[in-house]
Amino acid sequence: MESKTIAFDGSEVVDNGPFYHGTRANLQIGDLLTAGFRSNYKPEIIMNHIYFTALPNGAGLAAALASGDGPERVYIVEPTGSFVNDPNVTDKKFHGNPTRSYRSEAPLKIVGELTDWVRQTPEELKKWRENIAAINADPKAEIIN
Repeated sequence: MESKTIAFDGSEVVDNGPFYHGTRANLQIGDLLTAGFRSNYKPEIIMNHIYFTALPNGAGLAAALASGDGPERVYIVEPTGSFVNDPNVTDKKFHGNPTRSYRSEAPLKIVGELTDWVRQTPEELKKWRENIAAINADPKAEIIN
């Protein structure tokens, strides 16, 4: 499936994937990931989009930071509709899309599971969690939903 992304500056970005989503949820091939759940980074926010990346290690980091008690999982996903660059880490906050991160209002279909990605060390995860806590403590910090 050829996927096209329109960047926030109006330019077209083509990324054919494969795409990945990191979570702690136990899902099956064919399941759909949808928006409408609490943010892993600001739990008081219900997300309007489902997020994914073309970088397996980025999805692995998202899985490690995800809420829940289950094991970290990285699923191979297919967007079922249009998607755009994730403004939380691209264009509106950083130039371009170096993390190859996207979001969609349409579901993502699970087409497989990846078991091999670079996992964060306990020290790296501690730093990530500290950074997220600092952002959440800043009343000016926001998630673009």
